[in-house]
Amino acid sequence: MAKQNNHPEHFRFFDNREKYLLFVTTTSEKWVVAERVGMELDQIQPAPPDLRLFDAGMGDGTVLMRVMQNLHRRFPTVPFLIVAKETSLEDARLGLNKLAERFVEHPLTVVVLTNMYYSEAPWLNPRKPEAKEAINWLDVPLQGNTAYDFDNQIKGLQTELADGWQTRTSPKTGNPLYVRPSAVVLYREDHKFILDGTIPKPGPLAGDYDLIIAAQPYRARQTAEKKVKYVLAPLASALAPGGRMVVVQSTGHDPGMEIIRKIWPDEDPFWTPRHVLIKALRESLSKSHPDLVFDICSDERSLFTYQLHSLPDETSQIGTSNLLAAWNAAVYVAQMDDERLNRVLNSGAYLEATREVLQRNGGLWFLDESFVITRERPH
Repeated sequence: MAKQNNHPEHFRFFDNREKYLLFVTTTSEKWVVAERVGMELDQIQPAPPDLRLFDAGMGDGTVLMRVMQNLHRRFPTVPFLIVAKETSLEDARLGLNKLAERFVEHPLTVVVLTNMYYSEAPWLNPRKPEAKEAINWLDVPLQGNTAYDFDNQIKGLQTELADGWQTRTSPKTGNPLYVRPSAVVLYREDHKFILDGTIPKPGPLAGDYDLIIAAQPYRARQTAEKKVKYVLAPLASALAPGGRMVVVQSTGHDPGMEIIRKIWPDEDPFWTPRHVLIKALRESLSKSHPDLVFDICSDERSLFTYQLHSLPDETSQIGTSNLLAAWNAAVYVAQMDDERLNRVLNSGAYLEATREVLQRNGGLWFLDESFVITRERPH
């Protein structure tokens, strides 16, 4: 069931399950983001004892799994420490359920799933003393050596996940806050000895990530200052020397935004293009972290598109199911709140607007942009 929110200004569109899942399954966004992250992997040079990756929002796990596949192709014998932040219990389940094959192909893998805040998750270290004492730490050595074995054991974690991923709503921002900070640590029991230096233990973890994925990690309408203070700056400070952080966000320069403006002509949800964020990052971090390099990237490297999948039985005309999927994708990307959506759903104007944009553009696509933060290696 979608969450009800009586405060549209605090609405978090990413928490709307029906719209999120329809968006994920009807667009190529997850695949294309994984390809963009893959463009940076040639530059990664992990140092012993492991390669470290932090995912700043695992979602349903599609991006993370594809990046892990790519990393295995490049570093087949290197131990991996994968730390993934996810607040949503539903997404925690979806992401974990994709992991079994990863432990088969790359046995030297440790995966940590956590619900901690951006300022805590890279180090698995809650800030408040009372949160440190209440931490829910679950160590899960997986038995066996087949995907079937691992999948059964991961599915058996449902009760622990439901307990550890309870949330409450912030009265100030409307954001979900954890009831208890939690960390689930998964690895193969038969590789525990060789992974001893990689498996995290309760207590602060050294950050030092070789790769950080930050794909759509904040609300579009937040200011640059908030995006930097609460998300990007803490993540950038967790980079290892030579590490790379890939940030991805929507631009609004696409047919999806054309649909939105046919209904709400003055709508402008994308307040912080990458050059604005990089300027704010430099102002925030240049003194405390002078070894960070902020690469705005050329348009050729930064910009990429993803598509709405067309249904195979609707090639000759735009049917209702395609229109609904396109409308959902457009309002999901623009993070439109339910109160405004409900006011337009009683008329057919939104479907006609969607049909006109799809016909004029020959389909629906969205334009994302990316930029990269790196930490210089010592000379």
